[in-house]
Amino acid sequence: MPGYLLHQGATVICAHPAGQATPTAPFPRVKVAGQAVAVQPIPWAVTGCLNPPVSGGPCATASFVTAAVRVKAGGMPVLLQDSQAICAPTGTPLTALVVQPRVKGQ
Repeated sequence: MPGYLLHQGATVICAHPAGQATPTAPFPRVKVAGQAVAVQPIPWAVTGCLNPPVSGGPCATASFVTAAVRVKAGGMPVLLQDSQAICAPTGTPLTALVVQPRVKGQ
């Protein structure tokens, strides 16, 4: 399904209060809205997650398990707004709230 491309400045959160996710190494040669696109399999860092240690601890990193099938940057699939990710160590998903509204991929 087509979706908007994720980029370095996209607002992506974990399923717990205040957890913000950012790509650890966006692809700098391809930009949308003036910012580098995010690609798979580069992990994302999650900061500010308030999930208590008793419930599995705060989210620390996330890995995307789905990405675009037709659009690539540097030979790697780009991430889309509807791409699925799993946080470690909790196993909860990431949700993209705000992305650039111009470039779609599939």
